[in-house]
Amino acid sequence: MAEELRYEKLAGELAGMIADGVLACGDRLPSVRRLAEERRLSVSTVVQALRQLEDRGLVEARPQSGYFVRRARAESLALQLRSTPVTAMPVEISQRIARILEDGSRPGVAPLAIAFPANELLPIAALHRLYAGVARRHPHLLEAGSHGRNDLPALIRQLVRRSLAWGGPLAPEEMIVTNACTEALGLCLRAVTRAGDTVAVESPAYYLMLQLLESLGLKALEIPTDPRTGMSVEALELASRYGNIAACLIVSNGSNPLGCVMPEENKRRLAALAAERNIPLIEDDIYGDLYHGNARPWPIKAFDRSGNVMLCASFSKCLSPALRIGFVAAGRYAEAVGMQKTLNSGGTNPMTQMVLAEYLESNAYERHLRKLRSAYRQQVAALSDAVARYFPAGTRIAQPQAGYVLWVELPEGIDTMHCYDRALADGLSYTPGELFSASGMYRNCLRLNAGNPMTPALEDAVRRLGRLFAGELAVEAVL
Repeated sequence: MAEELRYEKLAGELAGMIADGVLACGDRLPSVRRLAEERRLSVSTVVQALRQLEDRGLVEARPQSGYFVRRARAESLALQLRSTPVTAMPVEISQRIARILEDGSRPGVAPLAIAFPANELLPIAALHRLYAGVARRHPHLLEAGSHGRNDLPALIRQLVRRSLAWGGPLAPEEMIVTNACTEALGLCLRAVTRAGDTVAVESPAYYLMLQLLESLGLKALEIPTDPRTGMSVEALELASRYGNIAACLIVSNGSNPLGCVMPEENKRRLAALAAERNIPLIEDDIYGDLYHGNARPWPIKAFDRSGNVMLCASFSKCLSPALRIGFVAAGRYAEAVGMQKTLNSGGTNPMTQMVLAEYLESNAYERHLRKLRSAYRQQVAALSDAVARYFPAGTRIAQPQAGYVLWVELPEGIDTMHCYDRALADGLSYTPGELFSASGMYRNCLRLNAGNPMTPALEDAVRRLGRLFAGELAVEAVL
């Protein structure tokens, strides 16, 4: 077995023991020498495995003492699946979300609300150079009209090549280039639903998806979602028995806000269920490349045998939010989605399409992704550790398997929307939990952005936020 596979196998086994509680929080792992002897591995292989676990935030090295299971990561296992409303709900969150987004981008406010990566993690300088080069070499790209679709063959070719890692390859004719992932999701919804229809969503669900449903006059049916395994296939099967679900909207890899990755068997079952019941499945895979494990998880699209899954993604989280380039592999709905694209926005910026195509063609993107994944893993671990250290006793933390957002569940009695104005007055921001639910659930929860490296200033912001919540809990106890 190759050395790389040996250390990854050992890391995976130790991670499984931590997940199952065999190694509990604070437990000391066997020494490097002991692991090497017992597993018949070299010392360097064992060290590589332990460093990988450290990067993932599962263990920490203590000088002269060895490796120990991190407190924050182990505590996160206590986060449980919640029951959800059994009826579809109208969505009314857009005004509150608009305010959170505006507040979170103010100068001087700690960047914990909006899920944007830190600029220093992104290849901005390389993209600047590519824009200049593309403008010189392809001046004709600014001459075409923009009323119809203008998907560049060069970009489609790169997307199809990348789809080999997603369980593909995907067919070029089903690919449609869009203005970011948001437009891709909206086009898919427009293609398969009408106002008043019911759409199944995860619970908690990404608030932008709920905003899309609100803007289109659609109802949300919240499906229970496990913080480790994602949307409950059993619950969706029950909810869809009477044919009242027009579509299903899901993030199977790095669900926002939980960060969970649905197991492959669940993805296979969900794809089969949706096809059997003729439920178009719209999948957001924007965090698929930002996995925390050893290999990229396949999307549900990889298990689709009927063209029923529409796979949407973009490069906003990996390269730059300002690129605004996304795509959808629309399966048997490609013609309908393409028509919606033409009607709603016409073509997507051809200059940026070519810039992205050339960047993907180089080896720079894969090198960048490796560094970015490592950075996000470390930042999620550092933020988790800070929350565990400073937030009130009884706080529970999700254990993200992809992406860079952190879902935090505070003790009952704390209303994060009620606390929001006081936090903002202190230069703190976050996204209150109730905005991830059409029915207003998760009032004692919040989502934090881990897209920035942990600094003393950011750690102090988490400390002050924890102090605010502890004060709220004390007041509730008195009342």
